[in-house]
Formats: sequence, C-alpha cells, structure tokens
Amino acid sequence: MDVDNPETAHIVMQSRDGTYWSASDFSPDDTKLLVLNLVGNADSRIHLLDIASGEMRMLAGDPSNPSTNYPFAFDREGAGFWYVTDANSDFRQLAWQSLEEGAEPVILTGEIPWNVGGGTISEDRSRGAFTVNIEGRTQLYLLDMAGKRFAPVENLPTGLVYGLEFSPDGKRLGMTLNTARTPSDSFVLDLGQGALEHGDLVRWTFSEVGGLDTEAFIEPELVHYPTFDSDSGGPEKIPAWLYLPPGEGPFPVIIDIHGGPEGQARPSFSSTAQMQLARLGAAVIRPNVRGSSGYGKRYMSLDNGFKRENSVRDIGALLDWLATRDDLDESRVAVTGGSYGGYMVLACAVHYSDRLKAVVDVVGISNFVTFLENTQDYRRAHRRAEYGDESDPEMRDFLETISPVNSADRMNVPMLIVQGQNDPRVPVTEAIQIVEALRTLGQPVWYMNALNEGHGYRKKENRDVYQQVTMMFLRRHLLGGE
Repeated sequence: MDVDNPETAHIVMQSRDGTYWSASDFSPDDTKLLVLNLVGNADSRIHLLDIASGEMRMLAGDPSNPSTNYPFAFDREGAGFWYVTDANSDFRQLAWQSLEEGAEPVILTGEIPWNVGGGTISEDRSRGAFTVNIEGRTQLYLLDMAGKRFAPVENLPTGLVYGLEFSPDGKRLGMTLNTARTPSDSFVLDLGQGALEHGDLVRWTFSEVGGLDTEAFIEPELVHYPTFDSDSGGPEKIPAWLYLPPGEGPFPVIIDIHGGPEGQARPSFSSTAQMQLARLGAAVIRPNVRGSSGYGKRYMSLDNGFKRENSVRDIGALLDWLATRDDLDESRVAVTGGSYGGYMVLACAVHYSDRLKAVVDVVGISNFVTFLENTQDYRRAHRRAEYGDESDPEMRDFLETISPVNSADRMNVPMLIVQGQNDPRVPVTEAIQIVEALRTLGQPVWYMNALNEGHGYRKKENRDVYQQVTMMFLRRHLLGGE
C-alpha cells in the first residue's frame, strides 16, 4: 500500500494452511519482503516474497528438520539478510545469509552459548542492536552490520531489555528496561561515531509506583542447585532467582514456579515478590526447572512426554538444597504457581506434602486428560505436542497417573485454589474437580473463583482481593499466625 494513497492497498499473499504469517522487513528497494511463517513452537521459516509477482522462496527453515528462525532485517545492499536461528545448534544464534540460491548462513554469535533475542537496525542499515538472554538477564549488544562485528554494552542494570529502536538520525538507541526496581521504563543510550561506540544510558521515564521507594526493593541473586540426574558435564544444575529479605534468617521460603511450561523466571519487576518479602519476611525463590526456555533446546526438552514428572523432582531437589542453607528455613516452605505452574504446585502437594506448609494454585491443571479435552480447540494440538496426546491409550494412562486430582488422597497440606470462571486455556472445571476431591477427603482448601475473569486476574478489584486473600492464607499457614 502507498501510505499516501490508501486505495492502493491490496493482498500480496495469504495463509493457505491456517498457520501464522507476518511481514518483517522491506528490502532497500521496496520490491521484496522478508516474511515469517510460524508453524509451531520449534518450527518457524523465513521466506522471500516478491511484492509484484507474489512469488515466494524459502530462505531458512526445513519442514523435515524443524528449527526456529526469526527474520531480523535485510542488509544495506539488499544482497542478504540477518536473522536468528537455532538450526544445528542448541541455542538461537545471530546469522547473516546471502539471498543467492543455496546460500548457507554465516553464524556470528556461535561463541555465545545463550539465546539471541530481539533486535533492531538503524534507518541507514549501518548499525544494529540485539539482545542475548543470559540465564534470564538481558545482555545488550551493538552490531556493525557492514563489518559483521558486535560488542556488548557493559554495566547495564540486571534485568530485561526490549523494545529497541534507533532514533531517525541513528545517534541514539531507545529501549525499555525492566528490573527488580524499575517497572518497564524508557531509557536512551547515546551512540558514538563508530557502530560499536556508545556513551551514557539516560532514563527518560519514571513509572507510577504508588509512592513506594523502589530503591529499597530487593534485587535477586542468581543461584544454581544440583538435581537428581546428570548431564555430560556432571550433575544437572537448576538455575533459580533468590530474593532474600533484610535481616538475619533463617527465613520462611516461598517457591514460586512459572508457567509455560516453556516460561522462564527472570529478574524483572515483581510487586508480588516485594510484598511477600516486606510483609511476610519470607525469602522468595523462582526456579527454572527443566523444560524452561532460555537454556537451550536440550534443557527445554527434558520434561517432554513421559518425562513430565522429572520437573517436579527438580522441586524436590530444591527442597533438599534449602536444607543446606543456614539463612533459609526448610521447615516453613510454601509453593505457589500459575497455569502450568499451578499443575506443578499440585504435583508438589502429591509428592512433598510432608515438607510443605502451604500451596497456592492459580488457574492450574489438575488433570491433563480433562484439560486437553476441554481446552479451546485452537490450543489443543499445540498443547498435545508438549504434554502428549491423550487419544493414545498408553499416553492417556500415563497422563491419568500423573494428574494430581487422581492422587488427592496424598495431598495433606493447606491449599488455596484461585480460578477465573471464563478461562479459555485452563477451564474452570480443572479447579472445581480438585476442590471437590479435596473437600470430599476433608482436606483444608480455600477456593476463590472470579466470575468476570479468564486465565489470570486482570481487573484491579479482583487482583486486590486475590492479593489480600493470598497474604492472609500465607500468613496463617506459612507463618503460623492469624
């Protein structure tokens, strides 16, 4: 479409198979497009689209050997393109590739054993910027696109960097920075003459935080603990972010487990964690158990299919590790989690009730079979790829075996179940059936269901009540007070 003449808008391609397609970048002469086709979680392909003819050619990706590929931009001459790929690698790497038929990628970040994330380029295509996820924290890099060189921007606060954007003159780089003390504020990095040169980072915005002194907020420490099995380099280590309250321990502990299961706990702003630290005096630890993203394809696959409960065993190993710390009280531990994290905390209640004081399950899966049967149609195939196909008899038996609701008699710990009535992902029936099973057994369970919410609470009035109820529950059962 000519933006000065909207009537020229016309369709140049459309999805023929229902998969997701998106345009990423125009070539310098505006005749071609880099197009992304997202087929699945681990299968994305890059195509070159000729705008005039509508003809397309695949540049990266292989249907017979799926990999993740995300287009970045055309180069300055329009002779090649930049993209991120994990083909033939455990991690996502930055690559440049010629547009010539049969060209192979030139990998730039092969020496960085972490995932390359988002990026951007300047208007003149002379310089770029990209991020790398290093165990949850973001490292920012500047890129000399002509010389195919890059260099890190040092001394950034520990946290997440995203929303990269160059100024029109290419002299500044804007970004959003989210840290334990900064709730997604805008920052600008002054740039030098050379593509890899930069000056100071300047904060432009200060988010509303209700009058709180965020400088007093606790920053997390990255820790690693051994789990039950080994990899080629020795004992498998589980990374986790540990928040410690001020004062001397031993502190009660809240283990907060992320969803996904391909999510990742990162050192970002969390009002919930800060409230638990300040009001409960509890340490908060957020583990990235096997199956988490950010640690390579091998690590993310360690909980697939019949290996599902190995991620639960990682929490058992965390409970063991707590006992080795003088500043953490292994006798006062709660687990919290949402969505898939909700399944995890229910499974922890099955296996580790005698080591827990409280469990908080938010929109969690209580039975994988009923979850897969009742989740929205558009999600079913995607979730089967992760959890297993319940229509296969062997897998169905396995899923029934590991589903917490079928072992409710082994749960002997106070529990808070939180749900949204209109949840399209984890239907309300998942909460109802575990609440009914526990109450039939006479187990203590608090149940909160918001009739105007879906997958998690979005409305302030509901979030306020949820936070109050959760704090009351943890104060009573984790701390032993009223």
